[in-house]
Amino acid sequence: MVGSRVVVRRILPGETGPSGGPAMTDVLGICTAWGDGRCVIAPESGDPVEIRLADIVSGKPVPPRPSVRHRVGARAAEQHALTLWAGLETEPLGEWVLRTDPAPVGRLLKRANSCLAMGDPGVDLDAAVGRIEAFYEGRGRRVLAQVERGSAIDEALSAVGWTPVPGGDAHFLIASLARALRAARSASRSAGRSARSAGEARVVEEGDRVLVEVGDGAAAGRATLDGDWLGLHGLAVDEAMRRRGLGTAVVAELLDWGGERGATTAWLHVEVDNEPALALYEGLGFSPHHTCRYLEPVSR
Repeated sequence: MVGSRVVVRRILPGETGPSGGPAMTDVLGICTAWGDGRCVIAPESGDPVEIRLADIVSGKPVPPRPSVRHRVGARAAEQHALTLWAGLETEPLGEWVLRTDPAPVGRLLKRANSCLAMGDPGVDLDAAVGRIEAFYEGRGRRVLAQVERGSAIDEALSAVGWTPVPGGDAHFLIASLARALRAARSASRSAGRSARSAGEARVVEEGDRVLVEVGDGAAAGRATLDGDWLGLHGLAVDEAMRRRGLGTAVVAELLDWGGERGATTAWLHVEVDNEPALALYEGLGFSPHHTCRYLEPVSR
């Protein structure tokens, strides 16, 4: 048990409980010692607690406590994406957010042109659907809703005729920025000459946004700072220049930029079938927070 997170119920010698029997209490923490008739539990705060084994009533291991960033809900995490586009038009629908990019550059991005349908819309489902359709049809946009895959909202919209957009499912990955930066720097060093031959990175800052290019534009990526969360997006590497560590070099520069400005959490979206990207980010310490998908009315 030493090294495990446990909960132990113990008797408090000499004290009486509410029922008249011995008083008991629970101790939750990491077991740091077990033997010689005693154990020691280190709680998350306060001093370690030494317990006689004879006073233990019951005990069991418990899962590690999720990190602070993993305890954030899907809606709160996805809210950070609202900062990725400077001119994004948004309109609240209860806790849902209608959003569209009025002046997109290049292709229309689903994240910027869909209803963030997480939380409580404040109206019944039929009314919410009507508001979504009116918002996007009035702007000449495709009617889309972004939901957490497998959620009650996903099931409710599917039940009234909405269907997943093919290829639209994506993982929301998060990582400790410091850990990811260490891993990215280490991976860049391991890439050797190929990554180093890319030369100095080109960094273009604009307030809370940054563009990084390496290899004369052969690889590029963007990041946006929202509080202490850094969102990575738009990472691209020329096909002829892949497997040379350029993508990792870009990520390292983006993370370094964010870390200098106080970011502690890095996040990004990766489509569930993008195996090379998933392997890259998992190798840097990113892990899934939730999975989202895009739904549209089946008649569309």
